[in-house]
Amino acid sequence: MERVCVFIDGGNFHHLVLKKLGIQELDFAFDKFALFLANGRKVVDLGKRFYVGTVREIEGSLRSKEAMAKQTRLFTLLKNDSWEVKTSKLRMRRERLIIDDRVIGYQNLLEKGVKQIEFFRTREKGIDVKLATDLIVGAVDNQYDTAILVSSDGDLIPAVDWVRYRQKKRVEYVGFSIEDREDQSQSTRPLQSMISRSDIQRILVASDIKPFVRPAGQKDGFQTGKTNSAVKQALSSRKAGPEKR
Repeated sequence: MERVCVFIDGGNFHHLVLKKLGIQELDFAFDKFALFLANGRKVVDLGKRFYVGTVREIEGSLRSKEAMAKQTRLFTLLKNDSWEVKTSKLRMRRERLIIDDRVIGYQNLLEKGVKQIEFFRTREKGIDVKLATDLIVGAVDNQYDTAILVSSDGDLIPAVDWVRYRQKKRVEYVGFSIEDREDQSQSTRPLQSMISRSDIQRILVASDIKPFVRPAGQKDGFQTGKTNSAVKQALSSRKAGPEKR
């Protein structure tokens, strides 16, 4: 039987799919999704892998506290379903937006005296490297026949080429076509370079994703607004202020 390993780029999946469809990670049945992708093939031991940057609590920020609590619950759910969760730190940096003709409605802002906006942006660091490393190591160690790659990160293409041509493994690219009704320019489209460099291509649309959304309030053992002792312990171990650069 064909052996598969499922690699999900969590941040990429969030921004390109879940966020577009208004779905929270805790409401998405990742395990059922993995079985759907495997489509009857054997998912190897340690063959469900999830990669994401970790949210850190910022002192005085309720939003960061809530985000970290949700992510900790997600990690617990995934690990209970035998997922390998690989993380990296989300780095925060201050960015500045100059108000000029590139900004919609810039004249109104300038008339009100707003010449620039400063904000904090978080960025993942090293997740693509971890995913690429696992992709290559899995091929070298003959852990799978086909890698099912749920990511549209072009930085992974060198690793995809390597496992295909050097190790003769198949790569199945899972891309998405999701319309953004508010701004068509922000619609999700599959990555053409990944399509051309993979052996198998599966392009999913919104109707393919919605069957994996859990009913409201169902969190596989978690109830909204409640956090068990294991999660509380995990939360306390992850508390930290803003990361120093």
